[in-house]
Amino acid sequence: MRVLLVEDDPMIGQAMHDALKDAAYAVDWLRNGQTALETLALQHYDLVLLDLGLPGRDGREVLGVLRARADAVPLLVVTARDALDDRLQGLDGGADDYLVKPFEMAELLARMRAVLRRKGGSAAPLLGNGVLALDPATHEASVEGATPVRLSQREFALLQALLLRPGAILSRAELEDRIYGFGDEVESNAVEYLIHALRRKLGSDAIRNVRGVGWMVSKAG
Repeated sequence: MRVLLVEDDPMIGQAMHDALKDAAYAVDWLRNGQTALETLALQHYDLVLLDLGLPGRDGREVLGVLRARADAVPLLVVTARDALDDRLQGLDGGADDYLVKPFEMAELLARMRAVLRRKGGSAAPLLGNGVLALDPATHEASVEGATPVRLSQREFALLQALLLRPGAILSRAELEDRIYGFGDEVESNAVEYLIHALRRKLGSDAIRNVRGVGWMVSKAG
């Protein structure tokens, strides 16, 4: 899952960037509001973490422009502005959640999962298609209620991308886009290697290959 982090404080940004990568997110870190707007016009993201006090364009402006151009990307404001008016303006302006600094990374990750569940139309904590179940909090997967198995960070990221769109075929490029951030080195056979590893853990039928097109998990039903 690909996340855009927009934070100009180098210490806070680095800590968030590292924690997000440790949690298996593909994360791109920008420090300027205008650059963030330009990037979001060109690149798909599953979630945006947005500071308000930014150079270039203020975070509130960034939020306003995104929603004015009908960009519905899930967005969580992460800021030191803790006044009630700031929180109300952020939420009423289109933010999906509002988290005040300082915060614990565990809470940020939980709020991110909650925002993504709501945007996906599900209140359940697990992703699934009726056969596979994936827990975003623990990075464990199971098949038809069997004992869950622990996935590596990138195994989790790939399976999550597929389970967010069961029945849809995702190409190699689409899967790489959700696993790797800017500057990450992508090996030529990385996707095939991860799918092979997932099939060993979850069974050969867990992920289907559509030759010449991509990979999918079956749709529930």
